[in-house]
Amino acid sequence: MDPSIFKAYDIRGLYQEQLDEQAAWKIGHATAQFLRSMVHGYDRGLANSQSICVGQDMRTHSPSLTKALIEGMNTAGANVIDIGLIDTPQMYFAINHLGACGGVQVTASHNAAPYNGFKISGQQARPIGADTGLQDIKHIATALLHTLGTPDGAIEHCDLTTEYKKHVLKFLGGKHRPIKMVVDASNGMAGKMAPIIFGDLENVEMIGLNLKHDGTFKHDPNPLVEANLEELKKTVVKKKADFGLCFDGDADRLMMVDEKGQTITCDIMTALMTPYFLKDNPGSTIVYDLRSSHVVQEEVLKYGGTPRRERVGHAFMKKTLRDSHACFGGELSGHFYYRDNYYADSGMITLVHVLNIFGATDTPASELVAPLQRYSASGEVNFEVEEKEAVMAELTRQYSQGKVDDLDGVTVQFKDWWFNVRSSNTEPLLRLNVEAQTPEMLTEKFDELKALLGEPVDH
Repeated sequence: MDPSIFKAYDIRGLYQEQLDEQAAWKIGHATAQFLRSMVHGYDRGLANSQSICVGQDMRTHSPSLTKALIEGMNTAGANVIDIGLIDTPQMYFAINHLGACGGVQVTASHNAAPYNGFKISGQQARPIGADTGLQDIKHIATALLHTLGTPDGAIEHCDLTTEYKKHVLKFLGGKHRPIKMVVDASNGMAGKMAPIIFGDLENVEMIGLNLKHDGTFKHDPNPLVEANLEELKKTVVKKKADFGLCFDGDADRLMMVDEKGQTITCDIMTALMTPYFLKDNPGSTIVYDLRSSHVVQEEVLKYGGTPRRERVGHAFMKKTLRDSHACFGGELSGHFYYRDNYYADSGMITLVHVLNIFGATDTPASELVAPLQRYSASGEVNFEVEEKEAVMAELTRQYSQGKVDDLDGVTVQFKDWWFNVRSSNTEPLLRLNVEAQTPEMLTEKFDELKALLGEPVDH
């Protein structure tokens, strides 16, 4: 087994080359040992407290990897509830709905077709990352010398589609104006779930793109890459839709475009959704990742909420949401988190809230977000840097006259501009975000930082 497949938040690698059925069996065995050991004594008597939910995405190798994963779990003595072909947020629902000790979704999320992997969650769908158990699972799995044993655990097959649809649609408000939307499923799991959940809604016309989900991709299932939004943008304009959304492969993330086919960045979406959530949750905390525009903090304060800036990554965002009892959180990567969804992210629930917001007004999407687009931002730009720590130390020294913090990498804030530089967990990359009050200042400061970081690379 290639130990490099164990990442900060999940397990992911090239099928056959890095990740095969033998590795899946060992990971299943190790995950079952770990998740069952984490069940508290008072929970052990519950019906499914020793059971593990397993689901899979549409990749061609997901069925065989799932079969091997389940066999490994059964051989460790665990009972498995197989919930079939699902989007990743349905896994978070299943764990809580069924009272399981955790779950594993077989998916490589936004990666290209040759990749696959596993997203592991514990009780109540708490994320299992490098700091919360994934290292333990890695140690157990890599120490296993064979894939032999008697599968003593049971397998139960469970279709939660009806219950999941009901859960998602419970967030839908009352009557709203007719909405025409375009949904690009990226040939991922939204291709199955979006028509089921939204296909028969009153006053909603859904135009589907790339709904076929057979493991082949018309474009990579990564909505953060602007080129992957081209078909969506053209279709929104051509069909005169109110807005468009593009999901990633496992449908836990999405990107939005307005009626003119212009991208609405996810921090602007967080800012847009802030008054909507604070109206029903006055004074509540709203969590956002530190790459987000300053407009997010300003909107949270404007509407009487408590802004909470957090490290990048779903494990950190979910923990902070839970700890602060925040009603909502947004990340620049397209993850949106909800207190009333077990503090977990969901692409489908995000679409429901978007329908609520845009269905309550006749104002076009572009006009709704225009007042929030008051700063100029670079977006996340990657630089290939071998001596990452040395370069970040030099940035700290050179910009020490600003307000410096190290919550995640190096952030330096000035009155009229700021930047953050973070290190990649897996590659020799530094990731830069810059925001300034004017386009001219953005260009000036970006070029200044580029002189220290080198030429951007396409990652």
